[in-house]
Amino acid sequence: MKNFTSVYDIENLQDIIAKALKIKENPLENPSKGKGKTIGLVFLNSSLRTRLSSQIAAQNLGLNVLTLNAAQEAWNLEFADGTVMNGDTVEHIKDAIEVLNQYCNIIAVRCFAGMKSKEDDVNESILSQFLKHAKVPVVSLESATRHPLQSLADCITIKEHWKDNRKPKVVLTWAPHIKPIAQAVGNSFTEWMQQMDVDFVIANPEGYDLDKNFTKDTKVIHNQDEALKDADFIYVKNWSSFEDYTAMPKVQENWMLTNEKLELTNEAKVMHCLPVRRNLELRDEVMDGENSIIYQQARNRIFSAQAVFSEILDELK
Repeated sequence: MKNFTSVYDIENLQDIIAKALKIKENPLENPSKGKGKTIGLVFLNSSLRTRLSSQIAAQNLGLNVLTLNAAQEAWNLEFADGTVMNGDTVEHIKDAIEVLNQYCNIIAVRCFAGMKSKEDDVNESILSQFLKHAKVPVVSLESATRHPLQSLADCITIKEHWKDNRKPKVVLTWAPHIKPIAQAVGNSFTEWMQQMDVDFVIANPEGYDLDKNFTKDTKVIHNQDEALKDADFIYVKNWSSFEDYTAMPKVQENWMLTNEKLELTNEAKVMHCLPVRRNLELRDEVMDGENSIIYQQARNRIFSAQAVFSEILDELK
């Protein structure tokens, strides 16, 4: 694995899920695998689970970990080529990346969608710079359009909780929010579910369809109750409009997940990537209920990251 930015960087999804589950049994089985090598974790946005899980995963492998909160601790970065830097930006991103090349064997970067230019976000204006200028492997800790380590953790969690021989029904359902949220988690989860042996459905209100480049032939239902019927797993997540980029079209129906809605399902397990706005996206009764596997998802972030870092270290030998 040269870089890790999406499911398409994985040679065999079931193999890496199995590897992650084996790592989970004994995370310290290979404590010297990364000895003498350094990973740079570059955060352009806030983080809790991604930061901590990536640090733990790297340390479990013996990697030296450098963490840079670039938005707060580094010079103001310039991303546009050919710019006369006579404003408030002090360092060009390609210079910063070249320095990281000197210090790190792996660069992992987290950069949200800017939510200002649809073109910039769709074209991954920041992550693409890292892929262009990095001379070492690049890992996406979330980008404008995808959150692959989260999605791998989601696959691991579903695999752990599904012991039946039949295909589970997995529903990605939109949830309310107070502000425009990017589509990265929804896009990414969709791509990974398309590679899993599941019956996958997306439920969202009219005006909130995800980018068809990600959904492809996946069934999209605009009636939540209909989509939830007989579901085995429900992934709750908000996103703003893609077509009318960053807009939040008015929704008449109540899309917050409740215990009453869970009665429509096959005792579905409930998932969310966190952080969650309680009693807006889903009720406390669901978040804290016996169907919730949200915290197990969060723990599995360690093992998804460790599996990916381990695969990359194999290539560095």
